[in-house]
Amino acid sequence: MGKRTPLYKLHVDAGARIVDFGGWDMPLHYGSQLDEHHAVRREAGAFDVSHMTVVDIEGDGAGDFLRHLLANDVARLQQRGKALYSCMLTPDGGIVDDLIVYFLEPGRYRVVVNAGTRDKDMAWIESRAKDFDVTVLERGDTAMIAVQGPRARERAASALPAALREQALALQPFSAAEAGAVFVGRTGYTGEDGWEIVVPASEGCTYWQKFVAAGIRPCGLGARDTLRLEAGMNLYGTDMDETTSPLESGLAWTIAWDPAGRDFVGRKALEAQRGSGKLQRFVGLVLEGRGVLRNHQKVVVAGLGEGEITSGGFSPTLERSIALARVPAGDYDRAQVDVRGKLLDVRIVKPPFVRNGRATVAV
Repeated sequence: MGKRTPLYKLHVDAGARIVDFGGWDMPLHYGSQLDEHHAVRREAGAFDVSHMTVVDIEGDGAGDFLRHLLANDVARLQQRGKALYSCMLTPDGGIVDDLIVYFLEPGRYRVVVNAGTRDKDMAWIESRAKDFDVTVLERGDTAMIAVQGPRARERAASALPAALREQALALQPFSAAEAGAVFVGRTGYTGEDGWEIVVPASEGCTYWQKFVAAGIRPCGLGARDTLRLEAGMNLYGTDMDETTSPLESGLAWTIAWDPAGRDFVGRKALEAQRGSGKLQRFVGLVLEGRGVLRNHQKVVVAGLGEGEITSGGFSPTLERSIALARVPAGDYDRAQVDVRGKLLDVRIVKPPFVRNGRATVAV
């Protein structure tokens, strides 16, 4: 038996198929992964993401600490509630984890990291925090629900406390607001609009039931994965890990090189990689014909060498197979993928494949 979120019994009672995910017993789907995917693209879906790790970083040294810890620069967050996406890196430039950090007020930040990397993330953060005037508090007393889709916010708003409702509806993307113990961020992992909502664990079931009553469809991890793949969003442990650099994972945009004097963990290694001229490309693939692209399949680029699919699968929105892949450096837009010994033609595109319900690549 794995760890369970505060909403676990609701998932079981709703007939969800429960699977192990990073040591957690989580819903894969509630009957139709395909229907759940389309619900998020067209209407609204709710995901239990309480397995994610919420960490509050507080103290006079919180800003300086995060400027050291992260490749992106929290000094960019001048307005309360603003957020940014970043990676924590090893000194060699490998990715410890990816995360979102919210600036709540001077000396107080909230960080949300992945569930499967919780133990190593907390150990890494705490070991680096020793040289700064900060307190690191893991919020194991919360539940977290993501409501995603073009109608998610309007349907979920009625469930929020009155003191927070107008603030939440007025939020810009990658911003957050809070009232008491309820926190709402206009962020997500689907390529659609929506909120990620943190509430006390004891209130998680109540909020979930209110969202469902408002017409938001319960969705499992299966749909979350196809949605994030269509949105071109990396999955830790699949598209990146401690052996890969942000520069070869499509995440160069998350590195704040200026000011030059900010000595974040991994900076020297990234600077050396950037100047080497040997970086692989991180790209999207669209299968030209029939078949299914899968993780770890070989990508063959004529005259240049081989790469590998990091995430692959069928796109319900595009109705064809797509993938993310790490491939040899060079200027080309065609390749082939080895599928059971047969080389199938793929087109190389720039992710995302789908955003806000619409295809962003030709099919």
